Amino acid sequence: MVYEKVRSILSEQFDTDEEKITLQTDIKKDLNADSLDVADLLTTLEEEFKVEIEDEKAKDIKTVGELVSYIQGRS
Repeated sequence: MVYEKVRSILSEQFDTDEEKITLQTDIKKDLNADSLDVADLLTTLEEEFKVEIEDEKAKDIKTVGELVSYIQGRS
């Protein structure tokens, strides 16, 4: 459930096909996200999943899989 929702949000925010987003997708490299894109994404995810993604931890999250795992661990 978390993965599907994260994938949907990423697809919409980065205007890319959902099928191209996998757990191994690198958010910055594969989706061409800059720091502002990442900040917007984190805000959207925090609101959607009612979690707080700490700035220090956010810096370590590189892939969709890492992001999903973090959210699942906080929910």
